[in-house]
Amino acid sequence: MTLLSAKEQQQLKNVEVRPPREAGHGGQIVRPDQALIEDHYRDILRFIGEDPEREGLLRTPHRVVEALKFLTRGYTQDVDALLNGAIFNEEYDDMVVVRDIELYSLCEHHLLPFFGKAHIAYIPNGRIVGLSKIPRLVDMYARRLQVQERLTTEIAEAIEEALQPRGVGVVIEAAHMCMRMRGVEKQDSSMVTSHVMGAFRTDRATRQEFMALVKGHS
Repeated sequence: MTLLSAKEQQQLKNVEVRPPREAGHGGQIVRPDQALIEDHYRDILRFIGEDPEREGLLRTPHRVVEALKFLTRGYTQDVDALLNGAIFNEEYDDMVVVRDIELYSLCEHHLLPFFGKAHIAYIPNGRIVGLSKIPRLVDMYARRLQVQERLTTEIAEAIEEALQPRGVGVVIEAAHMCMRMRGVEKQDSSMVTSHVMGAFRTDRATRQEFMALVKGHS
């Protein structure tokens, strides 16, 4: 017995249920053949009124697909392989800050770029990570379809899981082309997000020290 009317039942059937972000239907990501995707880009060129057979556009579908593979290569990476054992025992217990890490990503809503800088800090708890691994971690998550809020959290949580530090702080400042070149077209707008864990969340002085270092003064 159902309490829904026939109309409501039909509406429920039409609701789109999205699969998990990291998986396709049945838990597997189905990757179409690249040639098929290039054909779709030729259709897109026709849709906007262009001729895909024009000299300047002949190889554009191929170039776009190759660029998209590069810009989303983070899907083929994972944290364990990226860190590659570069975690070391070290009795250093003061703040480690890596500032001004350039990042480039694609907004998942419009597939337009957003770009800026990440500032990352952690307080070791007996273990440190190789310096170059932090920018690589940023790139891994940025090179996916993203929203800045989730990107900020994913970076912080990955560091927390890998190092189990006393605290983690991440701040990202970015400009979004979906706001600058379309829609509201606000050319000077930027977005700042932060995610703090452990001592950065519970200790106000620690959090203030991190924010001061991010701004370039202590």
